[in-house]
Amino acid sequence: MPALVFAFLISLAANFFIVRYKNLHLHLTADSDISGVQKFHVLPVPRIGGAGIFLGVLGAFSFRYFQNAEVGLFGLLLIFASLPAFLAGFLEDITKKVGIKFRLIATILSAAIAGLLLNAWLTSIQVFGIDNLLQVFPTFAIIFTCIGVAGVANSFNIIDGYNGLSSMVAVTILAGIAYVAFQVQDHLIMVSALVMVGALLGFLILNYPRGLIFLGDGGAYLVGFWIAELSVLLTARHSEISKWFPLLLCIYPIFETMFTIYRRVVLMRNHPGLPDALHLHQLIYRRLVPRPSDRRNSQLLTIQNAKTSPYLWALSLFAVIPAILFWQNHLVLKFFSLVFIATYLWIYWRIVCFRSPFKLWRQIFN
Repeated sequence: MPALVFAFLISLAANFFIVRYKNLHLHLTADSDISGVQKFHVLPVPRIGGAGIFLGVLGAFSFRYFQNAEVGLFGLLLIFASLPAFLAGFLEDITKKVGIKFRLIATILSAAIAGLLLNAWLTSIQVFGIDNLLQVFPTFAIIFTCIGVAGVANSFNIIDGYNGLSSMVAVTILAGIAYVAFQVQDHLIMVSALVMVGALLGFLILNYPRGLIFLGDGGAYLVGFWIAELSVLLTARHSEISKWFPLLLCIYPIFETMFTIYRRVVLMRNHPGLPDALHLHQLIYRRLVPRPSDRRNSQLLTIQNAKTSPYLWALSLFAVIPAILFWQNHLVLKFFSLVFIATYLWIYWRIVCFRSPFKLWRQIFN
């Protein structure tokens, strides 16, 4: 897998130089607001890890173009389509002034570009009634696809709260996409998924466990968009793949986002974009992970941060594994989707009530 290795090396090198020379750009790139409700670090950290991932993917496909023009062109078109989503997030990382509405609109634009360039449209989700609308009204299919892609991209930004959390979840999801693409002999999608895996692994070396660099909004939207588009393309190009395969694969970030909107709007009567510290990963951090004795000690706090992510990796695998095993059976995939939702809600409720369901997990991870 030369493309994967190439993406890994470029991403690692780019992010290494970002960290090594952070004194030159930290005044612009740092996640310096350490007092916010969603902040759990002591020292300012560069939040432009997405730039290294972008360069890794771009370099790998540019290299691949000279080996296999079809694969290289496919990847470069996908990169071109991702630019609005990535740049909107990257601009937020630099200025801290780009609102979520603008980022969502930019991601919708990216989805529209990908749809036009790669014919990436949803025409079925195997839900009675909605499928009829998607097939009878092409405009509805376009709107549904663009909003769906933007929602998935934003969901990876929602779960990007701790070192390695969002990026490792993305690696497992992309591995699932690559596996099914291999099963249906779709070389283009398989390589595209593996290239992003390589770029993410290059980032993870510096992000987990020490948190030397953060994914940032640019990275989260880029990775989320990449996963969403590959999911749309995979199901659109291969009818034997259940439309519920990518949904179950990504159900952790998707349901986290849906539950967050419900919690903020219905239960708390707040704006859905208003930050809070009530995500599942934040509750696990505060109530299940042992707290350091010195809350201002950056090394101890980083260790606590790093111990949080494996809980959520395991939860995500609870959906990823059955998705990979039953990628052709939409009824089984729907069943496991319901099981995951019920499990998530049960865990959330138990933690809120201070009755931890993770005692065994804590013994393992600690």
